This record gives sequence, C-alpha cells and structure tokens, in this order.
Amino acid sequence: MPQMYDRVALVGLGLIASSMFWAMKRAGLAKEVTGFARSAETREVAREIGLCDVVYDDIHDAVRDADLVVLCVPVGVMGKVMEQIAGSLKPGATVTDVGSVKGDVINNVMPHLPDGVHFIAGHPLAGTEHSGPRSGFAELFDNRWCLLVPPEGSDPEAIARLRSFWEGLGANVEEMDADHHDLVLAVTSHAPHLIAYTMVGVADDLRRVTDGEVIKYSAAGFRDFTRIAASDPTMWRDVFLTNKEATLEILGRFTEELFALQRAIRQGDGDHLFDYFTRTRAIRRGIIEAGQDTDAPDFGRSPGRKT
Repeated sequence: MPQMYDRVALVGLGLIASSMFWAMKRAGLAKEVTGFARSAETREVAREIGLCDVVYDDIHDAVRDADLVVLCVPVGVMGKVMEQIAGSLKPGATVTDVGSVKGDVINNVMPHLPDGVHFIAGHPLAGTEHSGPRSGFAELFDNRWCLLVPPEGSDPEAIARLRSFWEGLGANVEEMDADHHDLVLAVTSHAPHLIAYTMVGVADDLRRVTDGEVIKYSAAGFRDFTRIAASDPTMWRDVFLTNKEATLEILGRFTEELFALQRAIRQGDGDHLFDYFTRTRAIRRGIIEAGQDTDAPDFGRSPGRKT
C-alpha cells in the first residue's frame, strides 16, 4: 500500500486513535504521525509506549502542516475542537472524525471550516469496551466497515484519498448520508448500548437484594451486557444527546416489540415466541456470514484477546 499522507495528526489518543496509528505503521500509510491529547497523563502514556512519532503538548503544533487531521474526541466537543484548530490548518488539508453520530458533528464542524480545507465525516464501525492509549492494536479495523459521510459539495479527490486510507487500515468503506447513518447506528449500536446499560442497572438494584448473586451467577447473556456497559461513559453520554431523534425512534419501536413479547408470555403464546426467536436468530447467522463475527464461543474472542 503506498503512502497516503505525508503528515497525519491524531487529536485525542484513545482506542481508535491508537489503533489507527499502529495500523498506519503496519501499512506505511503516513510519513509522520503527530498526536495531541487534552490530558497530560494521556500524553505521557502515549510517549511511553511510542504512540505517534511526536506527541505535542499544544494542539496547534500537532495539527500544523498536517495533510490529514483526525478528530478522535467525543462527539459533543467536535465543534469546539474544530473552532480551536481552524486557524492552524494548512490549505488543502482534510479533516475527518471517528464519531458515532454524523448529523450533529457535521452541523457543528462545518461553520468553523476554513476555506480550502476539506471536511469528510467518518465512522469506523470497530471498537472494544476498552479505552485509553494502551488499548489500541493494528488489527482493530481489519474487515470492519468504515462509513464516510461527505457533506454536500465535498471534493471527490479528498474523498477518494480518505477512502484509500481507510482501506489501507484494513477496513471496508462505504459512503452514506448523515440522516441514514444516524438511523442505522441507532439500530445497530446506540439503542443496544442503552438497553445494556439499563439491564446492568436493573441487575445492580437486584444485587442489593440478592447479596451479590447476580454477579456471582452471571450467565453469558448478562456478561455480554456488562461488557457493552463498560464502554466509555463520556462518549456514550454524548452519543445519546446528539443522536436523540433516531435513538428515541428506535427505542419506541423496541418498546412496542417488548410489549408484544410481554403479552405473548402472559398469554402463554408459545407459537408467537418460537416464531419470533426463529426470525431473530437469522440475524446472528447473517452477521457471521458477513464476516463481522465468528460462531466460536464468547463472541469469537480467544483468551486475552481484546476484540
């Protein structure tokens, strides 16, 4: 894979940024990678583990002369960060992001975009429940999807270059408009996370009654809920606040389905339950056939593996 950018700047040095760095180094996609994190502790850890070629204490130094700037910060602060760095971006540079919400990010970033600088919103559909600079690994994006959401009028060459970059990181790439992206992600990610948080919260209340038995006797389903619910609380708070409409729409549909299942259980309607579970089981087979997971136990994760 040829080098795609001379200088790439990573703003925010958590799981996604660190994985991008290791994947860039694996594929030789950038001549130099700079980094910045708001926390001095995070910057020190990054330097300690060799994350980025240079880690700067000043965000302006990190993005100056970069051909590609990647905003790896919570979606709630994307606009503020863009406003902060706008004056330090070089003409012709591309700015992208890795946030899980696209409509709100585009609306908050675009007003601060300097003339001659391209913004192409992005979202790699990859991650783990771990966070921080030590959590990244080069294989995170392999055979995963990265969705690019270019605002209207985006430069085709900048889009093509960013697409090739993500493909070089190992991802499959598709383009999508912002509203559709946010609805799809409300189904596949946002609502499931909220349900997981809720179920773990209910279990925490029950644990106080059962003297810890909920934790002690956790079955596979509950363990997977706790894994999801261990995700970064700042990131998920911002996701729900910035993708409010789509998430509430999907939660409304979920509530309707839940009421129907409650009625079937109450009425002893085994046929309805069996048919429903048979139909939903096919979704799991589809995910496996699409190469987005394996049928091995424990979500295909071998002992010690972060994925």
